[in-house]
Amino acid sequence: MNRILYVYVKGGAPLEYAFPRIAACGELHVLALAPLPEAAQEVWRPSCTSIESVPEAPRGEELVELIVEHAKAIGADAVLTLSEFAVLAVAHAASRLGLAGAGEGIIRARDKRLMREAWAAAGVPIPRFRRVDSLADLDAALADLTPPLLLKPAWGAGSVAQIVLHSAEDAAPAWSGIEDGLKAGSRVGMNELHAADTDRDRLVEEIAEGSTDGWYEEGGYGDYVSVEGIVADGVHHALAITAKLPTVPSFVEVASTSPCVLPEPLQRRIEEVARQAVDALGLENCGTHTELKLMRDGELVVIETAARFGGLLTTRQVHEVFGLDPIGMLVRQLLGERVDYPEAMPTSSARAAASLAVVPADAAGRPWRSRPVWNPQAVDWPSLLSPGSTIEPVPAFALPAGQPVPAFDPSAGSRNWLGVYLLSAVDAATLHRDCNAVLNGLEAALHRAAG
Repeated sequence: MNRILYVYVKGGAPLEYAFPRIAACGELHVLALAPLPEAAQEVWRPSCTSIESVPEAPRGEELVELIVEHAKAIGADAVLTLSEFAVLAVAHAASRLGLAGAGEGIIRARDKRLMREAWAAAGVPIPRFRRVDSLADLDAALADLTPPLLLKPAWGAGSVAQIVLHSAEDAAPAWSGIEDGLKAGSRVGMNELHAADTDRDRLVEEIAEGSTDGWYEEGGYGDYVSVEGIVADGVHHALAITAKLPTVPSFVEVASTSPCVLPEPLQRRIEEVARQAVDALGLENCGTHTELKLMRDGELVVIETAARFGGLLTTRQVHEVFGLDPIGMLVRQLLGERVDYPEAMPTSSARAAASLAVVPADAAGRPWRSRPVWNPQAVDWPSLLSPGSTIEPVPAFALPAGQPVPAFDPSAGSRNWLGVYLLSAVDAATLHRDCNAVLNGLEAALHRAAG
């Protein structure tokens, strides 16, 4: 039987969904570099043949060697992770072992500076950007680029420590603010495990003026989308486009929805630009998650590509709505087995599902005026939803109940999440309505539950 080594750190799909998909392809052995979640253990733990926990995992090349040694000890036929923060180390380990993996292009899919430089060389449409290694660099970038600008860590994920700058006066506060954001992210395990001293690696880029004009026939969608896919032996296969609700300032993602309701010709154009972006990175075998910004007059720019699937429930969305199992497909690809990729990326479905991350702000980004006690079990969820809709919590992403809801922090990104839910509805329009109803109604629903 095939033996598969999964390297666990924070991030990626919930284990109760991911692990059964992996174990269906062979023995699942887990190398845990961080404490495994206690949530839903009764679901994910039976999928594991073995679990090796490393209380204080090394970093850099020592981490790669640890993965290699463990893979050899179990006779691994494939090694993978679904976390952004471990993809670099896992790719290097796979290469040393002679196993299929993301390959040398992985560095361009992690370092956002190299990523944008590769895209610029390949003619991929992107916003103007600059490397910034000091406050003086940031001052110079503000003089050269057109605000508003987005300052971000080159190795970040989850929108953590991203700060918007509108003028030269914002430079110094932003430079110190990103330090605070990175430290907070590090405390919850959201930092790069292979590359050393990455906190000083930053870039700043123009914020593309997004618009859904000329794209959506319906209102209320965000001006960006993502394309989920798999690179198989260097060939990119797009699996689905996921639409988004508008982000909560600044750039906190709250919902991705499937299927995307854009007309098929526009979806095909997005698919082609995403392929160009992925091809420019030179990846070999991995999942991909590419984000694109929609603009007026049919223009668009690429924002990010990751050499892993979108986090939260993205893979489950694709599975439930389109019948494709991205995790299982990737594992079979890494094992060298035959994978039947769709002849054309699906663009429509009668089913609809969303990954919904609730935050202490409404759908328009207005922070809650109060701090109710977080007690989602007591909420009357059906009163917020349409007939036929369902909502399911993801235990691994839940804020512990019984404490006041933290105040919304615009620079905290995904650390604002109170909980993550799979929301299913009878169609895309109903799904969209229900996502907004939950975001707009949860504060009051928590008060009703307490009163």
